[in-house]
Amino acid sequence: MLLVHSVESIRAAEEEAFARTEEGELMQRASDALATSLLCDLGHTDGTKVLILAGPGNNGGDALWAGMRLAGRGVRVWLHAVVPDRVHRAGWAACVENGGTPVDLDTAVSLMGRVDRIVDGVFGIGGHPGLSGEVQQLAEAAERSGTPVTSVDLPSGLDADGAPAHPSFRAERTVTFGTAKACQVMQPAAERCGRLEVVDIGLHWAAVGEAGVPMLRCWEAADVAAAWPVPTVRSDKYSRGVLGVDAGSATYPGAGVLVAYGAAYAGTGMIRSLGAAEVARATLAAIPSVVTAPGQVQAWVVGSGWGDRPDGTARLAEILDQQVPVLIDADGLRHVPEATLAPHHLLTPHAGELARLLGVTRSEVGTDPLAHVHRAAERFGATVLLKGATQYVATPGEPTVEVAVPGPGWTAQAGSGDTLSGVCGALLAAGLPAARAAVCGASLQALTAAAEPPLPPHALAQRFGATLRGLLADR
Repeated sequence: MLLVHSVESIRAAEEEAFARTEEGELMQRASDALATSLLCDLGHTDGTKVLILAGPGNNGGDALWAGMRLAGRGVRVWLHAVVPDRVHRAGWAACVENGGTPVDLDTAVSLMGRVDRIVDGVFGIGGHPGLSGEVQQLAEAAERSGTPVTSVDLPSGLDADGAPAHPSFRAERTVTFGTAKACQVMQPAAERCGRLEVVDIGLHWAAVGEAGVPMLRCWEAADVAAAWPVPTVRSDKYSRGVLGVDAGSATYPGAGVLVAYGAAYAGTGMIRSLGAAEVARATLAAIPSVVTAPGQVQAWVVGSGWGDRPDGTARLAEILDQQVPVLIDADGLRHVPEATLAPHHLLTPHAGELARLLGVTRSEVGTDPLAHVHRAAERFGATVLLKGATQYVATPGEPTVEVAVPGPGWTAQAGSGDTLSGVCGALLAAGLPAARAAVCGASLQALTAAAEPPLPPHALAQRFGATLRGLLADR
């Protein structure tokens, strides 16, 4: 699991580390790891060439000390100081003494298409979002050149704590220190970071108390495998979970069918299709194991494809009164009562639906998704899965947001959310807490989409079993 800390947390952990280490020790650890990464990407040193763009402060120092190491290994190194009077002087001197060649702006730009790699060591976590002037010129020239860029800690121009893709360098690899930063996992900013390498430089998060609590926990495939509920020889259809589904309508019958596809292929023990008669017939025709008779359920999925349902508020209240986990999606979100839900209730809005729930604009949600998913969880008292390119899960009272395994953009199509609701509903019925059900369900869909050619949602659901076999093989 990849942990992400805020700039405020990083500052606190760095202060603690500075107090117990020799002066400059953390920078030497960082620059040594950066040099190792660069050498690995270069593949060899004979005849290889690197351009280092050094900004003010420690970020530039990391790049320059790494340049010294590269030059000592025979790499041809050029270095350009973006702010000459604020460059890290010790690092600059060491790099020059070891063979690095200082160049001006015009020469740096002319070199970009002729070197093997560009090192963006301009701004770090203390930089302001966006670029201007000379730095913007360098970033644009680097991107035009097509030369791979390694960014030091983060691509200069990004906001370490944010998702927006401000004007920035576009990295092929980002080598970051101590912990991952939010911009490296939150889209669209993450797309500008390239491959991420997190280097342990000895920050002790427990030593800074509450400041060390991560802002994000990013799940990986192994975490999904460890959390997935696997039946035993003693399991039966009831212990595996019975899911009640009231989704779809005469106008949108496919929504209910897609929910059932997600639940069936995620391994639920039984599905009861208990919505509109048209939906029940279509679902039974697609999945003969579905039951249309009422009976006890361990969890519900409601709201997908309801359309403008006059009795929606009453129907949702009736289901909530059963005191079992309930996933509320799509049209059902219009009927959610404020402050009367609980953490075992799961809301699954996309950005537009979350904006409507909170009375804000969609662009506000996109600019700061973490603040808004937290706000929704606290306002409604429920667990909230915010769907999108990055999928966030917030629980009331919990400061850390869970992030699902990322997947490709192929799942951005009609019906994917319905299928996802079925997967998450199956996991709720199997007994997983709502946050875990949400992040595991979103991760399964993403992992399957990443392994398959573009498929419609119901066909993708039919591949869930293959993904689960791979995930659980080593468990």
